[in-house]
Amino acid sequence: MLSLLKKLTNASPAQPVAAVAEKTDPYMLGLHDAMLSGWFNQQTGELFTGFPVSPDDTLLDVGCGDGGNVHFCGTRGAKIIIADIDAAKVEATRQRLSDTPARDVECHVTDCNPLPIADATATRVVSTEVIEHVNDPAQFLAELVRVGKPGALYLLSVPHPSSEDLQKDIAAPEYFQKPNHIRIISEEQFKAMVSDAGLEIISHSQYGFYWSMWMMLFWEAKVEFSNPDHPLLNHWADTWQAVLDSPRGAQIKQALDAVVAKSQVIIARKPAASV
Repeated sequence: MLSLLKKLTNASPAQPVAAVAEKTDPYMLGLHDAMLSGWFNQQTGELFTGFPVSPDDTLLDVGCGDGGNVHFCGTRGAKIIIADIDAAKVEATRQRLSDTPARDVECHVTDCNPLPIADATATRVVSTEVIEHVNDPAQFLAELVRVGKPGALYLLSVPHPSSEDLQKDIAAPEYFQKPNHIRIISEEQFKAMVSDAGLEIISHSQYGFYWSMWMMLFWEAKVEFSNPDHPLLNHWADTWQAVLDSPRGAQIKQALDAVVAKSQVIIARKPAASV
């Protein structure tokens, strides 16, 4: 079982999602919702708000999963380095990047302990929904810091505890077992992890009420990720689409994301003086 947010929203559309089709597709709706939260901004070239990517960047994605993040970054023309423990996903992501103008693609199958990458290599470092899986978050983050150039930007995300706590008594047992989520990370713990690693936090935000509720219903529906066709999930997608389409939809989304969020995101910088 892959990290939910990475699997379901890591799609990196080539064009902005302007509207959802007549029959609401829960995954496309989730992607649209993520874009409203600041992901995949084609106009500004930001993977996430505050994290611009340009052709001059060397971007490393550790735990690349299905490759949606790096596909967006590849369309920006950056050099891409991908690393994941799953060889099949590394290969699938490599192939996915072949249709982008990425100036180079480098691939590593690794458990990231250590990363097979030289010191001070990347100007952009991405690792989304990974830290909750690893045995030693401090060691993992130390590796991410080591391979970043002085001044490099970091985009890091983990599940938000508000959503994880909701899943505790409803999710399948393996959701909170190795190799899946082995820890729930509070906001303060997440900030402390990043700061203790030597990074300067620029922003800390959260989003994903839609996915939090979708997951609650997913466990009850007992369907597969590959075909989540069930009245509970279909009705929820239709309801959330109606919310977003309402006159104050953006305001309602913002209020609910602040209460129950699927994910928390930190943008940070490695100090100009080497850590």
